[in-house]
Amino acid sequence: MSDQENHVRIASLMEQSGVKFGTSGARGLAADMTDRVCYAYAAGFFGYLESQGDLRRGSQVGIAGDYRPSTASIMEACARAARDLGYDPLNCGGIATPALANFGLQRGIPTLMVTGSHIPDDRNGIKFYTAKGEILKEDEQGIRSQEVALDPDLFGDAGGFVGGDRALPPEDRAAYDAYIRRYLDFFPPGCLAGRNIGLYEHSSVARQALYDVLTGLGAKVERLGRSERFIPVDTEAIRPEDVVLARDWAADHAFDCIVSTDGDGDRPLVSDERGAWLRGDIAGILCARYLGADSVVTPVS
Repeated sequence: MSDQENHVRIASLMEQSGVKFGTSGARGLAADMTDRVCYAYAAGFFGYLESQGDLRRGSQVGIAGDYRPSTASIMEACARAARDLGYDPLNCGGIATPALANFGLQRGIPTLMVTGSHIPDDRNGIKFYTAKGEILKEDEQGIRSQEVALDPDLFGDAGGFVGGDRALPPEDRAAYDAYIRRYLDFFPPGCLAGRNIGLYEHSSVARQALYDVLTGLGAKVERLGRSERFIPVDTEAIRPEDVVLARDWAADHAFDCIVSTDGDGDRPLVSDERGAWLRGDIAGILCARYLGADSVVTPVS
């Protein structure tokens, strides 16, 4: 750090940048999520954890992201903040949000997931997880109140980094492997043998994990609709084109079902054998029945 540091309160940065806390983490236009803004947000998160006694210098911090074009640079900004403040950034790569959260819970470390979930790719976001799970509203208030020091020599006039070594280390597969193993260990071996499943891949960061889990449990899987361009698939407000795609695929193949997720893999999308998509509430009830849940809570909407 240089001798001249600018101190910025996160609450003020939210108003200045337009990047604010939403339903889950910070979200905004990708153009507004500059290196400086994302660096400050990550620093505010780390500062809040330190103030709560939940993070110490030298500790690991897990970072992952989805397949949006702006994700890689935001992951880099979060890693730079972690490194500059004395933490050890761990690059978990392109994995599903639940995979990163699961890893953080297993390791007892905080994690940051760079994703805008199902919203269009001109937007992005950062989901914050403590070692105990996703941040709550009171945690958001704690982060908003943080004041962070920003080295003016680190950023250009447009908020981008000015030089500097790469802070994001090579990808570590431990989080991905733990997530796959979680499912293969939970379900009976070969329980999907004889099943023919369509996998709607689009741009979901969970597409490889879905394939590895389903085939690992014995299913025959056909990969469908893969896209290198980000597609904002919303599992609760399903696009008309996705309704047509599923029905056409089901008509052309003898699928037992078609499966997919939203962009960051935390919302499942499952169809019946005719290619009719089941809403998340229905899929949730089916899972609850399988697990033998005593009670189920749903939103009034």
